[in-house]
Order: sequence, then C-alpha cells, then structure tokens
Amino acid sequence: MTTWISDVFTSDVGWTHLENLVDIGNRMAGSDGEREAAELTRDALAEAGARNARLESFDIQGWTRGDSAVVAPDEELECIALPRSPSDEATGELVDLGYGLPEDFEDADLEGKIAMVRSDIPEYYERYIHRREKYYHAVDQGAVGFVYRNHVEGCLPPTGSVGTKDDPIGDIPAVGVSSEVGARLARRYDGEEIAVSVEADIDDATSQNIHAELGPETDERVLVTSHVDAHDIAEGALDNGAGTAMVVELANALAAREDELETRVEFVAYGAEEVGLVGSGYHAEQADHGSIKAIVNNDGVVRGRTLSLTTHGFPELEAAAEEVAERHGHPIETVPQLGPHSDHWPFVQWGVPGYHVMSTSDEVGRGWGHTFADTLEKIEKRTLREQAILLTELTVDLAREEQTIEHREPAEIAADLEDQNLAEGSKITGDWPYDN
Repeated sequence: MTTWISDVFTSDVGWTHLENLVDIGNRMAGSDGEREAAELTRDALAEAGARNARLESFDIQGWTRGDSAVVAPDEELECIALPRSPSDEATGELVDLGYGLPEDFEDADLEGKIAMVRSDIPEYYERYIHRREKYYHAVDQGAVGFVYRNHVEGCLPPTGSVGTKDDPIGDIPAVGVSSEVGARLARRYDGEEIAVSVEADIDDATSQNIHAELGPETDERVLVTSHVDAHDIAEGALDNGAGTAMVVELANALAAREDELETRVEFVAYGAEEVGLVGSGYHAEQADHGSIKAIVNNDGVVRGRTLSLTTHGFPELEAAAEEVAERHGHPIETVPQLGPHSDHWPFVQWGVPGYHVMSTSDEVGRGWGHTFADTLEKIEKRTLREQAILLTELTVDLAREEQTIEHREPAEIAADLEDQNLAEGSKITGDWPYDN
C-alpha cells in the first residue's frame, strides 16, 4: 500500500509546527522561548499520535546577549557577540588571518593581539574548520580577542557559540562581523590597534529535551531526533526549526504506519544544541547505548531539495539509505565520513550507529543559518514533504527486526577521526573523549 505517500505529501502537520516555532521569536538555550518551543513540540508529538510525550529538564550555563562593539581608530563598526563569549573587553593589534586554517595560526604572532578569521574554508582544503576550532587556535596562540567574519555577503554578522563542555564560557571576548565589515577591517586596520568588547549576562539556567514514542515496547529503539533551540537573533527556521518540524511530520506519518514498526521508535527534540550539544550530551550520558539501534538526526534538512546523509562509516546505514532512494526513484546523497557537529555525535563517538540528515548544498558552511536571515521564506513546503516521505520509509526499514546494524568500537571512531584529520579540531575544542 502506498496511500501513506499521498497522505504525507498533502500533510500540513510539520509545516504548521514550523510556523509555530518561528513565530515564538527567541528560542535561545535556557530562554522562555526555548521552553515554549519544547512545550509546543511535546504537544504536537502527542497530537500526532505518539505516546508518553514529555519534557526532561537539565541544568545549563545560561548566557544572555548584551551590547558588543568593535572600535577602530577612526570609527565603531557593527558586530554581534558570539554566544558564551565572556563579558569582557580587549585592546590589541588586529591580525587578519584570512581563512584561519591551522597552518595560518602556526605562522602568526598573536600574543596580545586580536585575531580575525573568515567563516569558510578555501575550495582546495581537505576538511571544514569549525568556528570553535579557529577560536581555540587563537586562544592557544595568546590572542586577547576574536573576530569572526562571515563569508556570506549581505551585511549579515554571524553568530555561533564558543566555550567547551568543561568551561562553557570562552577565554577571550568574541564577536561576529559581516563580510563587508570584515573587509573594511582588513583593508583599513590590519596591523592597527582596535578594541573588542562584549557585554553579557551569565548565570545558571535550565533547558529541556522532548521525548515521545511509537511502536512496540521493545528494549531496542530507533531514535529520530532534532534540536528545538535556535540562536536569538533570528527565527531559526533553517537551523533548526525545519528539523523539529520534520520530527513532528515523521511522528504523524509513522503513527499511521505503527503496525509496521517492529522496533520502538523514540522521538527526541533536544534543547541547548547551539551552545555545545548540551541536551544530546545529557541524553547520551543517561541512555543505554547498546539499546539504540540507529539514530536519524535531522539538522539541516529542507534547505536544499536533495537529502544528504552522513553515515559515519556504518555500511548498513549507507545501504539502507541507498535502497530507499532506489525504491522511490529519488536521489539521496550518502557521505561515509564522520561528521562531529550535531546531536548524533555524543552517541556516534562511542560507536552508536547514526545518520546526520542534512540536504545538499553548493555552499560552504551554513548559508543563511546563524544570521538574521534564517527565516521561514527560505524553505519550501514541497521539500519538507518530499523528504518526509523518504525519511518515513527509511525509519520503517531501520525498525525492521531483520535489519541489523553493527555498533562500532570507540577505538575505530577515534582512528577515523585521526585518519580524516578531524582529531586536531576535536582536541583543541575540548571535545576529544578518548583516553590515549
């Protein structure tokens, strides 16, 4: 029977939830808006037919934005603070490091200076360099301030957190500037003294994860996940309202096919992802990893027409996605490498099978994400529905009893991080979990 396909393709359940999320406004981790989004998501999952829809609260390091500034000799330039920057100020010579590749830091004298880096990497470079990796290279080299320059044009300063799990507040004040402001800083003030300041309220706060379930009461489960929080400067439609809308849409579709589920499916929308994967990290510490058959983590869906699934070296995950693509005559890109930057990672780093579900893009980085331009009109309802059809089928397949997916040894994941040149970034950001 394929009538479920037409039901999903005409459903407004996920899209309606997406509209509700973006209309909240600020969904920053620990905020009232994040709590409201969590409650709405809990209720939407229950209305879709999932059972035991509930919130699970946990403590986080709170951070609330105040004023920030970049002051050059002749002018003050527009900027925004990077979340979890300390509330502090610094003065020093500006050093423009371009892309901020590891080798750029090796050759730079940053002691007592302010480092500026771009948010992208050159086409020839072998891997993506995350913002936090660039930040902690600057810290290690003695910089007293950090300026993160967007590569996307349009007068859009980028946001994105700093800090580590052990030290949630970063070491030096950090701000984001637009591509245009960054170009002006590089042209006029590279080698000149500038000042960077950040004001922020730093206190204790609470976030929450949302859980609900479908299917039989098996010990083994498939996790279908997203994150409900977003940065405070925009609607958070792309990052990651669309992912949470997808989880709700999948719950609605799977409730109609519940008699086909042979393994429990647990829906989890995490809080506090944008400030260091805190919600998923909390869940990973509590969960029995051996009971998790697979994770379908939706973070980056709907941005582009075609799904892209990072499979983290699990051949069964790659094969399952390719089989669904062939069955429906619709492309799905699979990427076998590791991807350590979303809510699957606190599990995958220990060998739990997991997808990072995104969509293909020719852009480097997040595009409109993490900027004021992360708004609803960037997304098409048709794309949400098409991708929901494929992910519904994939989840049913993963839940089949005969679908076996071998967990990997943590040592294998650690070795892959080394082989794929990802270990350096993981270590410098305090995210390396393995004993030598």
